[in-house]
Amino acid sequence: MALQWLILTYVVAAEVVITLVLTLPYPMLLKKRVVQLISLILQPAASIVAFAGFQLLDIYWKAEHRLSCSSEVCTATERDRYEKSIYKAQRNVVLCAAGILLYWCIYRICKYNKDLERLEATEKRYKEE
Repeated sequence: MALQWLILTYVVAAEVVITLVLTLPYPMLLKKRVVQLISLILQPAASIVAFAGFQLLDIYWKAEHRLSCSSEVCTATERDRYEKSIYKAQRNVVLCAAGILLYWCIYRICKYNKDLERLEATEKRYKEE
């Protein structure tokens, strides 16, 4: 059960590193190569969006069907277990949202750099004419 969250944590950490690498200032030639490499990785990495979305649906379903412990019948242990499960669910929602948001940021940064490269090529072509 915890393996899926461990995988998602590693993927989000990798996305953070990729985002940092994309936003560092490099010479233009190196920047183009890095953007090309990461653009090749983006399409297979799109599965993280579906995976995180599925995990969000799973969290929602579990939240809807979770036994609430709000009456005085609950013992202290049951109340602690209930609160711990709520905190874990909140942490996992943040993790899923971060995974989706970071993927979108990486996609937009790559698209922005490709558009910038295309505009520079167009400008160079017009200057040659």
